[in-house]
Amino acid sequence: MSNLPEMKLPEVKFNKNGYEIRTDILHLAKDLVAQEYTYKYQGWEMSAKRDDKTGQIVTSVGMPEFPGLDKVLETAEKMYAFVNAAGGRK
Repeated sequence: MSNLPEMKLPEVKFNKNGYEIRTDILHLAKDLVAQEYTYKYQGWEMSAKRDDKTGQIVTSVGMPEFPGLDKVLETAEKMYAFVNAAGGRK
């Protein structure tokens, strides 16, 4: 009929191995921690005011600390523990 190559559907894997699951959980943890930081930063930014005379930021709320690798891994470990424990619950 035509010279187009036969279209193939992508391979669908329903069962992930342990590495894929841990990688997905690590991505979720990173996104969660980054989102939490963004919300805190936006709250700080909205509450911050500048002094008219000096131009310096005057606020009673401290700027949130940027989360590092330790915070991401801590969150990922909590999420992974939840996933492991959820399998045994009924």
